[in-house]
Amino acid sequence: MIRRGDTYTLPRDMSKEQALEYWFSPEKETFVWEESGTVLGTYFLKANQQGGGVHVANCGYVLGRQRKAEHRSRDVPSLAGARQQRGFRAMQFNFVVSTNERAVKLWSSLGFEVVGRLQRAFEHPELGFVDALVMYRELD
Repeated sequence: MIRRGDTYTLPRDMSKEQALEYWFSPEKETFVWEESGTVLGTYFLKANQQGGGVHVANCGYVLGRQRKAEHRSRDVPSLAGARQQRGFRAMQFNFVVSTNERAVKLWSSLGFEVVGRLQRAFEHPELGFVDALVMYRELD
């Protein structure tokens, strides 16, 4: 996912140690997504902002390739956990690459709305500069 460089704003030459440091940094709670004994991927959950914005969650996902097609349409564990266990009132994705059609479709199907478009904000390794989306949803 990092080497492809087509969905996350991380350096494509990031080392394994740097990637793990990023994913497990102290401000994030990091989880393994597992169903029926099968690991589907990993995600982190954190406050999107401090102070007056601390009630809005932010999270990031990485799914295993073999599990993407099978599980993308299911509900994702961070939504319920963000509200029920962590007390977040909303969730925001700050930088969804517009060409990541599966992610845009998934988040849209789960009630997220595009509330902002950052024109040509992401340099895609094959497509050049493409838009990034800010997606937001209140949590029930």
